[in-house]
Amino acid sequence: MGSKEENSPKSNQNLVEVQSSVSDEEKALRNGHKGGVLWFTGLPGSGKSTLAVELERYLFDSGYNAFVLDGDNVRGGLNADLGFSPEDRTENIRRVGEVAALMANAGLITIAAFISPYKSDRSQARKASGKCFHEIAVVADLSTCESRDPKGHYKKARSGEIPDFTGVSAPYEQPKTPDLLIDTDAHDIARCVDLLVEYVHENFVLKEG
Repeated sequence: MGSKEENSPKSNQNLVEVQSSVSDEEKALRNGHKGGVLWFTGLPGSGKSTLAVELERYLFDSGYNAFVLDGDNVRGGLNADLGFSPEDRTENIRRVGEVAALMANAGLITIAAFISPYKSDRSQARKASGKCFHEIAVVADLSTCESRDPKGHYKKARSGEIPDFTGVSAPYEQPKTPDLLIDTDAHDIARCVDLLVEYVHENFVLKEG
């Protein structure tokens, strides 16, 4: 453990970024695709995690290097110290945004599935990854999400067991201009995955010539 002085924000003044000797172009040529972040945002129960896992499976089977970062999994380790207050939600997304950016820099297609209810937090995640960031709005009516309720959270939120639950007792700020919108009310899982695969092919696969 370092001292308080060593861990203070002022210590950032002494940081010197280490430049990789491997370029993004070299990584892309080795992998056959660019690295980047597919950031799935949406209400609980909208289908983010389901689609993330299905897309990862397809990409892996097709020879892509892909990995899923999921809200519940990350909160079990990296962000186990955070709750669900607005401040903790912001810190949760800040950390995940930085991790996703590092993974994208390594050349992976990083699929981040997070409610990420606040526009400002998603903007911060986009800033971390720059042009490699792709905001995917996974949308469904609140009534549809609540009827799915795969983890039973809506029921607990309605009974007051879960405070600050997005869509019930905490706000969700819908993206106004996402890079891609996936409507899980209008399309089944297979069609949604097809739309995501088309997007990946268009934005991550290296063009010949």
